[in-house]
Amino acid sequence: MQPEDQPTVKRLGGKAQAAGDSSQALDAAELRQLALECGADDAGLVEISRPGLDPQRDELLRYFPWTKTLVSFVVRMAREPVRGAPRSVANLEFHRAGHEIDHIGAEIVSVLEARGIRAVNPSMGFPMEMYHTPSYAPWVVSHKPITVEAGLGHMGIHRNLIHPKFGNFVLLGTVLTELDVETYDHPIEYNPCLECKLCVAACPVGAIGPDGSFNFSSCLTHNYREFLGGSSDWVEQIADARDALDYRRRVNEGETASMWQSLGFGPNYKSAYCMAVCPAGEDVIGPYLQDKQRHLKEVVRPLQERAEPVYVVKGSDAEDVARRKFKNKTVKPISSGLRPRTIGGLLAFMPFVFQPNQSKGLDAVFHFKFKHGGARGDHHKSGTVPSTSRTVCSASLTFASRQMLRPGSASSRMRRVFLWLSSAERSRSRATRACC
Repeated sequence: MQPEDQPTVKRLGGKAQAAGDSSQALDAAELRQLALECGADDAGLVEISRPGLDPQRDELLRYFPWTKTLVSFVVRMAREPVRGAPRSVANLEFHRAGHEIDHIGAEIVSVLEARGIRAVNPSMGFPMEMYHTPSYAPWVVSHKPITVEAGLGHMGIHRNLIHPKFGNFVLLGTVLTELDVETYDHPIEYNPCLECKLCVAACPVGAIGPDGSFNFSSCLTHNYREFLGGSSDWVEQIADARDALDYRRRVNEGETASMWQSLGFGPNYKSAYCMAVCPAGEDVIGPYLQDKQRHLKEVVRPLQERAEPVYVVKGSDAEDVARRKFKNKTVKPISSGLRPRTIGGLLAFMPFVFQPNQSKGLDAVFHFKFKHGGARGDHHKSGTVPSTSRTVCSASLTFASRQMLRPGSASSRMRRVFLWLSSAERSRSRATRACC
């Protein structure tokens, strides 16, 4: 039987063609309204060709080559649960809003699909593409840049999106569609961020600098302890422990229970204090402007004074900040879980593991050669890392041998400046050993 003779094809062929013709049935206003009717609190549209999408466009089109318009939307979170010192309450609200984002995205896709329009809704957070090659990020969509391009806010110095009305108490979603509409949204003309530096004061690991800089590895190691990187370190602690007593010396009972809770009920953020204390946004700013001292007393200080473990990489800027500024907190050195698997991966993440305070006064250029043996013979690569006091440029490098990192050498300083080298040297993983 030929495909065209199959009963279903014969019966629906004409209707299927008609459904395909309906892909232009919604205009821009109707598409925005659809997102709101499905439960979004605000929405905007961005065309796939927008320059602000340059870093992720190729990968989006590799997955979904028919994408023409991206529907960006936000869901508002309740402020008081996120602000409270009990992080179990805050995480409950994060989970609720995250599930709502995914539900709304699915509703939008369902309505569009019923009209013969192709659409997909990548997750707000998880699941991600965990088997992805090191050349690509594990997420399908980076929501923040799309939300900015859609006119739904700008990034504050704490690297969270601040909506002009709802402040940073929002979570973000994106739907990719094949629709080609006539008008699109654009970034708003001002940044709602007040630059009040309350996020700087509240962060227990000093990830946000007073000058607006951001220490990615500090934030990842602590706040995301019970996500991917931290859970990898926890599993390795189990594997390395000689017995139950040795495991309990490494990981106390409260930490084990907390990890179990994240595994059973969804991963929990350890702080997210930067979001909790932020007073920006039309719906949020009023009480702060009326009484700033009250905001400090009721919101900021309870988080600063909260007794809790703070997870850091030994020798990092985060360890220095946590020990110096937060006497009520218990500093616990761990591995960040970051692993350099390829030269390209090391190149991409070198700026993110750079420790600016460790490089203070340093003016040096590090040059490395990499030799890799394989089925096709040896491959040689080299790269240069320029580092001037508290700054670093992108680099293409990895190290050739442990001898280059011997204590007392110039490279010993580099281990403190780039935490990844230190972590890689300690790592027991085969992938890391292969790089050495």
